[in-house]
Amino acid sequence: MAEMDTSSGGGKKHGGTKSKKQSTRVDMTPMVDLGFLLITFFMLTTTLSKPKTMDLIMPKDTKNEEEQNKVKESTALTILLGKADKVYYYEGLAQDPNASANPDFFKATSFAAKGGIRDEIIKKKDQVAQMRNAKGEPEDVVVIIKADDGSNYKDFVGILDEMAINRISRYATVDITDQDKQWIRQTEAANGVK
Repeated sequence: MAEMDTSSGGGKKHGGTKSKKQSTRVDMTPMVDLGFLLITFFMLTTTLSKPKTMDLIMPKDTKNEEEQNKVKESTALTILLGKADKVYYYEGLAQDPNASANPDFFKATSFAAKGGIRDEIIKKKDQVAQMRNAKGEPEDVVVIIKADDGSNYKDFVGILDEMAINRISRYATVDITDQDKQWIRQTEAANGVK
C-alpha cells in the first residue's frame, strides 16, 4: 500500500520555532503489480490474427496418358494474365494454329465489375450448362490460367478469387506458350500498351 514517511530530518533547535520538514515517499509496488496483471490479462485473452491462405488442390504428376485429365475443346476457357491488370481470353485450347485467323478469337478485358472477366466466365458456364442439358452428359467448365511474364501476383490471386466466386471447380494453372505470348504482344501493340 501507499506509505508516507513522516520522519523529520532533524531534532528541535533552540531559539525559535521552525516547522518540521516532512518527506513523503509513495510505494509504487502495487501499481507495478497492477500493470503486470493487466499486461498478462490482455496477452492471454487476445486472439492472434489467422493467416489468410487459399487452398489449392494439386494433381499428382503422372507420365501415364490414361491417368491424365483430358479437357474438351468445347468446355475450355483459357485466360491469360498480362501486364497493367489486363486479362486476355479465348474459348478452347487453341491447338489449331489457324485459330487466330478469326478476329473474334482472342479478346481482351479486365477485372472490372461490369464487362470484365467475371461476365465472360459466367457466359461460358451458361454455354456449357446448355450443352450438358442438351446432351445429358456431365460436363463442367474447365478454366486454364496462364500468367505472362509481365503479370503480377495480385492479378493471379484475383483470378483465383474469380474461380471461387463463380464456383468453378475445375481449373488449372499452366505455363504460357510462345503462341500465347505472341497473341498478347500483338493485342498490346494494337491497343498501344507498352
